[in-house]
Formats: sequence, structure tokens, C-alpha cells
Amino acid sequence: VQLVESGGGLVQAGESLTLSCAASGFTFHGYALAWFRQAPGEEREAVAIISGRDGRKLYSKSVKGRFIMSSDTDANMIYLLLRNLKPDDTAVYYCAAGMRGEMRVLDGDLLKVYGMDFWGHGVEVTVST
Repeated sequence: VQLVESGGGLVQAGESLTLSCAASGFTFHGYALAWFRQAPGEEREAVAIISGRDGRKLYSKSVKGRFIMSSDTDANMIYLLLRNLKPDDTAVYYCAAGMRGEMRVLDGDLLKVYGMDFWGHGVEVTVST
């Protein structure tokens, strides 16, 4: 099983970026798919998830309305469109998948994701002012 992220880079605040994650060795059926990020000196946080049970998409409060997650089951690809980027979005972004993926939600916002089985190595996104 392998997850490989791509599409990161250096952008200016307000610009957009699309991250891709190529998955191999498993099929998406029944898997929760998620994107996480880890900023320097910070804990890793879940920013977006597609539920493996019902396909529902949820986002963290910090990215809601700006980031859009999608997946292509036929191509085994996971995407994250990052719009209106801010310097606070600077982080290493990771894609992940889990058959037992669970999420903690508060008021419609994604708080935590548990149970990811597979992880990519991450891709850097740097947003300058």
C-alpha cells in the first residue's frame, strides 16, 4: 500500500493550490479518506475527510469554505483544493486512508480523525504574505 502526495509548493497569500494523492495497493471502497496537516512546532491536525460509510465530507473550522476535498475512485486519487490561502496554512500536508476511520465533529466542524491505516509521506505548502 502506498500513498504519494504531490502539488505542494510556495504560493502567495490569496492564491490557490491543488494537492494530489496517488493511492496504490488498495481500493477506496469502505475507506475513510482524509487530509491532515502539521505546521512547524504544532501538532498534526485533520483538515478534511470523506467518510467511508456515507461519503459525507467534513472540514475543520480553519479551512471550511476555502478547501475542497474530492476523490476519484476509478483513478485511485485523492485531491485537496486549497483556496484563498493564508500564511497560517503553511504546513506539511498528508493524505491518509483508514478502514476504521472515525471522526469527532462539533457543530458540523471536523475536530479529530482516528483510525487511519495508511499515510503518505507529506508535501510542503508554504504561503507567503
